[in-house]
Amino acid sequence: MLDDIAILIPCFNESQTIKKVIQDYRKELPEARIYVYDNNSTDQTAEIAASFGGVTVRHEYCQGKGNVIRRMFREINARCYIMVDGDDTYPAEYAGRMADLVLRHNADMVVGDRLSSTYFTENKRPFHNIGNELVRKSINWLFKCDIKDIMTGYRAFSYEFVKTFPVLSGGFEIETEMSIHAVDKRMQIEHVVIEYRDRPIGSESKLNTYTDGIKVIRTIVRLFRSYKPMAFYGILSAVLLMLAAAFFIPVFIEFIVTGQVAKFPTLIVCGFAVIAAIQSLFSGMILSNIVQEDRRDFEAGFKRAYDNKKGLEKESREKENMKERSRENS
Repeated sequence: MLDDIAILIPCFNESQTIKKVIQDYRKELPEARIYVYDNNSTDQTAEIAASFGGVTVRHEYCQGKGNVIRRMFREINARCYIMVDGDDTYPAEYAGRMADLVLRHNADMVVGDRLSSTYFTENKRPFHNIGNELVRKSINWLFKCDIKDIMTGYRAFSYEFVKTFPVLSGGFEIETEMSIHAVDKRMQIEHVVIEYRDRPIGSESKLNTYTDGIKVIRTIVRLFRSYKPMAFYGILSAVLLMLAAAFFIPVFIEFIVTGQVAKFPTLIVCGFAVIAAIQSLFSGMILSNIVQEDRRDFEAGFKRAYDNKKGLEKESREKENMKERSRENS
């Protein structure tokens, strides 16, 4: 079965806000199907969500937002997916426009852009603000793109994006991974400027500024190495060559003046550094060819996902026609 619009709400201890979030999105998109995935909450989040008729509540027992999203993307089929946090920080009135960009304008990912509006005034955690800006600028520089908000939890996706996105991260770094994947695979990315509002009093963020920030930085480095190996290993090769040259030049000048090499250990280390630089350069070249082949495989998988969606749409239409004929006969 293929939903027209699926609203995905990953939750961990959001009993204070989940009721309002469901009500707001049901009012804004009454035709959408709402899925709440509870991630080992110790409060009444799942029970509150289950009290709403028509809301599907499921559980993911591996802790971490990335694990929840992996489960969601695996289990749900829809023409358009809207992902939103259960903490009531993302207003529902933007969901319709985001869905329209996916359904009618072929967008693969729509980014709910907080940073261009109220985020820096609403968010009371200064290190979060600095971290978001640092991550955005570093990714846009490394990957030559212009994504307005890298770590927003408010996004819309196409069926093709969801079914071809490899979820590798287990925690909050998943948003960074989504952004880089979409850029690298040349998917159509759109932005909708949204008004961000801070969590209500008594609701606590699950994001740890320091530990999750380190995870995000590690993810950026890992993905830069994976998606752009020639640039990564080329930089490493250049650094090794510069270090080798910096230590070799004094040894060479001394040899020119005296005709002797007094610092053989330094000369040997310089030789090994040059060898490592050459190895790094060739590693980048080889891995770059592998990445290029991976892009070709991805395009084939993207087309298969499109064909699968068409098959599910046809199946859904046939079921609707059968229901209609059954009603007419009765």
